[in-house]
Amino acid sequence: MILVIDDDLAVRTSLLLLLKSEGYNALCAENPVDALKIIRKNNPELIILDLNFSIDTSGREGLELLAEIKQVNQAIPVILITGWGSIELAVKGMKLGANDFINKPWSNEYLLQSVKTLLDLQDKKTEHRTRKQLDKNYNFQHIIGEDPKMLNILETIGRVAPTDASILIMGESGTGKELIAEAIHQNSLRRNKPFIKVNLGGISTSLFESEMFGHVRGAFTDARFDRIGRFEMANKGTIFLDEIGDLDASSQVKLLRVLQDRTYEVLGSSRTKTVDVRVVCATNKNLNDMVSKATFREDLLYRINLITVYLPALRERPTDIPLLVNFFINNLKEIYSRPNLSVAPAAMKWLQQLPLPGNIRQLKNLVERSILVSKKDELSVDDFRSQLELSPVKKGNMQLPGVGTLTLEQVEVEMIKRAMDYHKNKISRAAASLGLTRSALYRRLDKYQIPYDEAED
Repeated sequence: MILVIDDDLAVRTSLLLLLKSEGYNALCAENPVDALKIIRKNNPELIILDLNFSIDTSGREGLELLAEIKQVNQAIPVILITGWGSIELAVKGMKLGANDFINKPWSNEYLLQSVKTLLDLQDKKTEHRTRKQLDKNYNFQHIIGEDPKMLNILETIGRVAPTDASILIMGESGTGKELIAEAIHQNSLRRNKPFIKVNLGGISTSLFESEMFGHVRGAFTDARFDRIGRFEMANKGTIFLDEIGDLDASSQVKLLRVLQDRTYEVLGSSRTKTVDVRVVCATNKNLNDMVSKATFREDLLYRINLITVYLPALRERPTDIPLLVNFFINNLKEIYSRPNLSVAPAAMKWLQQLPLPGNIRQLKNLVERSILVSKKDELSVDDFRSQLELSPVKKGNMQLPGVGTLTLEQVEVEMIKRAMDYHKNKISRAAASLGLTRSALYRRLDKYQIPYDEAED
């Protein structure tokens, strides 16, 4: 049973009809006293709560009722109904335990999607299955790992993938956030629809609207043709917003609007478009710290993290390193036509003890470089150690200029150009060799206006 709490008869009637038309059993309450009586007697599966009542428009009464609901039953999911003018109020509600907030006037489709998602999540229980059991039920073929931490993550994403829950994936660079996002899509009901990846760190502020929402011809000086935005490309599917922690303040506001209302306007057009999309975000930054420093919007954080997945660093799951190394070796056997490649047991133990700050990406590069350099079929500790000690950008080609010869900025430009050239414009590899994230390298390429044709990583 779903309980609707609102003092407005028209709102109650509208929501009641909407829910019943979708087969849900629903009841209404017009004030906190009646609401608490129904909650104690009927124990609803979900509550839709308006924060403002006619007696008090400050939201105080609604927040107090939310706190009492959570005291009666902490597990009941609550959807808040609010207006754009009271988003700050909705954020306070999220801190008190609400699960979602929806704007007035609401979209029936989006409200029903939220209801279904929260009810589905309530029904799903963690079973702590083995990797073999998980592989029977889900498509995780591209994810290598049997560490208990990884199994818990796979269990979680397997449970939430069929819902439309927004998911935030957090973890260090190179931990496999994009693979997890793809696994969520492949195990969802949207698997046959588009999966659109967007590196937000690589989109400048001036191009954000054009890239994300599209533009019409003549919208700005260089707009010679109509362009479809990423959200429209992802319609009915999943959009993966990588490096969301690198988004500037003005772009955060624009993104929040489309995530909140599922509506947007194409640049240069006044016509509003709607979008049906599942949102998965990722970052290697601590968004909670950024919120406390006012560099990331708190309301945006609550909008994107109905479910949060924390990916462990590779050093936290060393038992998975041999699995990953063997996976890389098997792939590289075919690429380099060396069918007898293997890793000595002592070398495998040595690899498991490395800190590997670049995580899976660094391990893959280390294995590949060692294979390229070594003529032996069985790789030893010395083979790996020699490549670990070398920077991917050849040290022999680098001579530091004398003091006063070049500015620090000129040195940085030169190093970026060398790294891009050495790695054949593969952004991830060039960034790793420079000790940067991909988004940081994109910003520098844009800042210094370094031309490049991005290659597949």
